[in-house]
Amino acid sequence: QVQLQESGGGLVQAGGSLSLSCAASGYPFGEYAMAWFRRAPGKEREFVAAFRWRGSMTFHADSVKGRFTISRDNAKNAITLRMNNLKPEDTAVYSCAAGYPPGPSRVTFPSDYMYWGQGTQVTVSS
Repeated sequence: QVQLQESGGGLVQAGGSLSLSCAASGYPFGEYAMAWFRRAPGKEREFVAAFRWRGSMTFHADSVKGRFTISRDNAKNAITLRMNNLKPEDTAVYSCAAGYPPGPSRVTFPSDYMYWGQGTQVTVSS
């Protein structure tokens, strides 16, 4: 059983930066991926970024490209999401996920992730 532990998040002014981390315990063997999704009040869950272990591939949603960067912590089974130039519309609960999307085109689908963290709040004030 894989468990995900998130850290980071909080309150920041527009234009500021935050980092989120997600550490996986257990052994997610195989060609797995880890990702961040977010859900703002009254909105659907939205893909933010993903890291696919095979080929060390990264993926970012268009809405965060150039501002957010997902990376792997090589010393741990963990990923970090560095968020720069935050905007009020980035305000949401951010959740870490781990799973086995069958290919790069599936990393944005929450249904392909088996394990989820509890979520962490990110609030960006204007």
